[in-house]
Amino acid sequence: MKLVVATNNQGKVKEFKQLLEPLGFEPVSLRDEGIVIDVAEDGETFAENAHIKAQAVYEICKCPVLADDSGLEIEFLGGAPGIYSARYAGEDATDADRCSKVLSELEGVDISMRSARFACALYCIIDDDTEYSVLGTMNGFIGTEPMGENGFGYDPIFMIDEETSVAMISDEEKNKISHRAEAMRKLAEVLRANG
Repeated sequence: MKLVVATNNQGKVKEFKQLLEPLGFEPVSLRDEGIVIDVAEDGETFAENAHIKAQAVYEICKCPVLADDSGLEIEFLGGAPGIYSARYAGEDATDADRCSKVLSELEGVDISMRSARFACALYCIIDDDTEYSVLGTMNGFIGTEPMGENGFGYDPIFMIDEETSVAMISDEEKNKISHRAEAMRKLAEVLRANG
């Protein structure tokens, strides 16, 4: 079954393909479908933003849609960058810029106070009567410098243990432990139970 993934982030599309294809879904991106849309993500939570995106795309394509909103929450920063994760260092900032901003804000902060989590809200609209919402999280802490070449976003500074950032593990490993993987597992259970 074709499923439109409401994102232009090719890193996310790749992850969703790896996670959804085994369930019999054929994830396609907005670009694949020729959909050009700029949705105002003005919700106050990841779940609200995922719902807003899913609804906007569903109204265009009238086929199953999956939207996510995800980001990094750092305890010491009161949950920031949170829903502003993608724009935290400014509109045209790179992943490296965003990582640098977080590291500068945590400069001198003891490792014991750098706990963080990735959160991923998924909102899936199958048809006019069927909608699902799930949340996945991944706990860790913020390191003191970027490490690793894999992944994207904040992966190089998000540590899963003293020596390993998310950017140092394989896609396969990441897809077992990530916030997106947990959310996908929850969604898969819901879809299977209601299929």
